[in-house]
Amino acid sequence: MEIRERFIKYLIEERSMARTSLSAYLYDYNEFNAYMRDHKHKPLREAGHADVVSYLMYLRESGRSQATINRKLAAVRSLFQMLIQSGEVAQDPTLNIKSPRLQRKAVEFLSVKEVEKLLEQPDDSTKGIRDRALLELLYASGLRVSEISMANLSDLNLRIGFITCTGQHGKARVIPIGRPARAALETYVYEGRETLLRDKKDDGALFLNYAGDRISRQGVWKLLKEYAQKAGLESKLSPQILRNSFAAHMIQNGADIKSLQDLLGHEDITATQIFVSVTKNRIMDVYDKTHPRA
Repeated sequence: MEIRERFIKYLIEERSMARTSLSAYLYDYNEFNAYMRDHKHKPLREAGHADVVSYLMYLRESGRSQATINRKLAAVRSLFQMLIQSGEVAQDPTLNIKSPRLQRKAVEFLSVKEVEKLLEQPDDSTKGIRDRALLELLYASGLRVSEISMANLSDLNLRIGFITCTGQHGKARVIPIGRPARAALETYVYEGRETLLRDKKDDGALFLNYAGDRISRQGVWKLLKEYAQKAGLESKLSPQILRNSFAAHMIQNGADIKSLQDLLGHEDITATQIFVSVTKNRIMDVYDKTHPRA
């Protein structure tokens, strides 16, 4: 069995890695393998500390973000943990290479009115029916873009109103879906999806592209950009901002932090707590700008 196939097996069995993270790690494996072959002219098993450092410098010079570089380092580290475990290498070349701490960016989110304006944009065409359902689900559930892309029809329960999602680290969570999203999804599932599928074999993907295949993360980004432009929100919209909006609006309306953590699929509650401070800051800004005796 080749290293790549064994790495897949290791990530699934030893690390219980979710599909979304697995695809990213395999991409990172391929890139590191190509770097060792094309730049260092040796197999990745022979990579040393200096090779990994030069790879990280190569990524930085290529314009990759620090978050992306950190993930790629984590993938390489996992690879060598597997190779050490199997006795193929004696030392881990990633030892003593630390991932720089990321500076936390200001959390951006839309107002309720901005979200409503966005959700009004899709028309009644087959594409519009799909896009309305996707946008409604993004905002109703707070799913990550990768989770939307990987969602299957079998994950959806329209009768009760929830979707089951397997997120990062392979942990499943059940997320309720509100009435507007359920209505949009029902129209899409029973009308739009069948039209997009045409005569293709149904692999069970929830959201399909024009070719009848599973919509990609890039496809979701593309349609978001299209509707953001129509709604006049082009400069401030991404799947993450819509996810942030879900979280911020839940907090503003009284959601407790633990329930929100479960809905978002955060391992660490500190990742969720940022929305509490952000919404407090927004409230203070509104008060300062609008109250006559602020």
